[in-house]
Amino acid sequence: MTAGKRWVLARRPDGVPCTDDFRLEDTTLPGLQDGQALIRVDHISVDPGMRSRLSGDSYAPALDIGATIESAGVGHVIASRSQKLKEGALVWGGFGWQTHLITDGRGVQALDPALYTGKITPTSAIGLFGIPGLTAFFGLLEIGKPRAGNTVLVSSAAGTVGATAGQIAKMKGCTVVGITGSDAKCAYLKEIGFDASINHRTCGDLAAAFRAAAPKGYDIYFDNVGGEMLDAAIVNMRRHGRLVISGQIAEYNAREPRGIRHTLPFITQRLRMEGLVVYDHAVQFDEARRQMAEWVNEGKLTWREEIIEGIEKAPEAFIGLFRGDSFGRRLVRVA
Repeated sequence: MTAGKRWVLARRPDGVPCTDDFRLEDTTLPGLQDGQALIRVDHISVDPGMRSRLSGDSYAPALDIGATIESAGVGHVIASRSQKLKEGALVWGGFGWQTHLITDGRGVQALDPALYTGKITPTSAIGLFGIPGLTAFFGLLEIGKPRAGNTVLVSSAAGTVGATAGQIAKMKGCTVVGITGSDAKCAYLKEIGFDASINHRTCGDLAAAFRAAAPKGYDIYFDNVGGEMLDAAIVNMRRHGRLVISGQIAEYNAREPRGIRHTLPFITQRLRMEGLVVYDHAVQFDEARRQMAEWVNEGKLTWREEIIEGIEKAPEAFIGLFRGDSFGRRLVRVA
């Protein structure tokens, strides 16, 4: 018998989530059966894209009331009766906001020691080499299709998705402008190679600020925000521009989403806008990780993590994403 804790959905959020929407429960896990393993979770992620599933169906069904909050996690196998998962193995998967879990191995992968070595830390398995980094990789390369000489605009650019997309665009010979929410984050973007940055909280008129940063317009907009920011980008797109819709953090908590207002440029500028769910590219994940690892080891690709201590802090860490508190990949150290 193993004692643990988990966060569950106590009620459906109305607008921006609050701590009362979640409940911390004590758990007692039974002994293992054949084919099972016990995992102690070391780190979990908090992800803005999870917000929509707390209220209703999204890219996946709504989370049930009383269900463990879902998220990616990294942990250790501390006991095993499984041929697949050996005791002591470092693993990752969709572990959720909990300290321990029993698994039959489905959806759980051991970290490849040949990949996760040197600069590449185990927590990057749920960051740069997890869904955020893969979203940037496939969103930019498969939908954005950057070409040398293109100008790329990236929203929420200091987060893992945005920062990764911007750095890959630079490797492809593009000029890259990042949008973020503080002067410190703007400085960070310059450090990792962005050509220009815009603080959306202080720049005034968004469309004018975007135009000032790239007077000839943008060939690609990598969007993690939606709403007014997406509209401001649309009116600054060049002919045959591509808009990659990765996330909509400005819309997740809205009772009535704003949507887009400027549609005429889709005709006059022959624009294309396409969303993505990165799991559509699952068969290519390992290939993408190998390419990103090569870039990391060559010093061309970097990432930033923000670690919040204690599973008790998970709801507040999640809620803070919608205030713009996070700076890089936000993770919670469970123990």
